[in-house]
Amino acid sequence: MKKAIHPKVHNATIACACGHSERVLSTKGEQVHVEVCSACHPFFTGNQRFLDTAGRIDRFRKKYAKFETK
Repeated sequence: MKKAIHPKVHNATIACACGHSERVLSTKGEQVHVEVCSACHPFFTGNQRFLDTAGRIDRFRKKYAKFETK
């Protein structure tokens, strides 16, 4: 292999915003922070968050009711 062309590999700790951390090999550095990981992502956990779209629509209609033509 050629010398000095490969990135330096670190034993990194990846820390998620949910508090989960994991030790992996990384070229990013020794500390890597992420927002979503497999411990908190809805695809892996099976828990989905549904938005209250009906409430949003009602608030929008109430806010702009004065501009509605009669």
